[in-house]
Amino acid sequence: MYYYQLGESILISHSQSLAFQRIPEERAAQHQDRMYYLLEGAPGQWRRSYCVSDPSLMFLKAEGIHLLQCQGGFERKVPAWLLDGIRAGKVMAVNTAYPSWQSALNQKYPQKWRIHLFGLGDVGGTLITGLRLLGGDAISEIGIYDRREEKVKRWEYEANQILSANETMSFPPVVGIPKEKLFDCDMFVFCASTGVPAVGEDARDVRMIQFEGNREMMKPYVKMAREKGFQGIFAVVSDPVDPLCKSVFIDSNTNPETGELDYHGLAPEQIRGYGLGVMHARAAFYAEQSQETSHYIREGRAYGPHGKDLIIADSIDNYNEDLSLYLTVKARNANLEVRETGFKPYIAPALSSGSLSILSTIRGEWHYSATFMGGIYMGARNRLTSAGTEIEQLPLPEALVERLQTTYERLEEIL
Repeated sequence: MYYYQLGESILISHSQSLAFQRIPEERAAQHQDRMYYLLEGAPGQWRRSYCVSDPSLMFLKAEGIHLLQCQGGFERKVPAWLLDGIRAGKVMAVNTAYPSWQSALNQKYPQKWRIHLFGLGDVGGTLITGLRLLGGDAISEIGIYDRREEKVKRWEYEANQILSANETMSFPPVVGIPKEKLFDCDMFVFCASTGVPAVGEDARDVRMIQFEGNREMMKPYVKMAREKGFQGIFAVVSDPVDPLCKSVFIDSNTNPETGELDYHGLAPEQIRGYGLGVMHARAAFYAEQSQETSHYIREGRAYGPHGKDLIIADSIDNYNEDLSLYLTVKARNANLEVRETGFKPYIAPALSSGSLSILSTIRGEWHYSATFMGGIYMGARNRLTSAGTEIEQLPLPEALVERLQTTYERLEEIL
């Protein structure tokens, strides 16, 4: 390892010839604040930054599905003081191949976030209701926008009249905003959709049917985020979450004049998809109905997209393929069961995938969302730390890894 200084920042690298001030290891070891591990990975295949939560993440040859797996044996490859820093969450990896890599240095998240949301349909309205009720400690303001002004007025009236007589409780204000102010925030939430099939229509492939329409609807806002140099999180709630996240990354990093990728848009880690939270909740709902599967809520995990390639693992320590496949099918088809009652399934997705997962994100808590892994976006348990995104790494059974690899490859094929 070699050590450098850039301003007040301490840089760590495997290279001994970086164009920064070289410093001795002893000086780096005395640094008490965040440190930066510099790497150089191909944009579009590597993240711009991430939390180095394990020493193995300083020795990656590529990014991919293995980001979900524990990689032992690397503790001896870093000095003890640096290992302590990693365990304390003080080391961020930064990819110098991105033009904007230096903007990741000293990046800080606010104590209270300003959240702006576009799309006040069934999902969007329910989502802001959850944020208003539960977000008083973490949200300073909820800005709302819709192409129909009467929807904005309605939700300003309705949401701001959600109040408790308990004066110790706080509720973030809900404020209508103009389109040009959408990206004056810490998190932008895209909830708009081209439409969901009516109850009674064939909804088997509804998410992928929506893909092209939702991507086209999203493009002007992606362009706006690029033009404004947006530094916050671009949250995708509209279906299909994982491919739309990838399209946001591609479209925001495409030069409007040349049509080529220039990577001057949103960084991979700025984009998150919120669809997996409800699939975990649905798996837990069905798991609780049988003693044979009730252990899922304590031992299991959900992975992959909010759709047909979903993966539910009944247990990580005692993985059972049959029980896992059973829970996967039940969670995947839960929306169809709701539609059979005569109603569209949007309440649980808006709250489990939307409100609760977004609040966990900004609070730095473990939750389910889709993040960047080697060129695609894939859902898994993760958390946003002061040093960047930490993806949960576990000792995964081989049979589960094979399922994950299949889903990963299918997501690669979409774009």
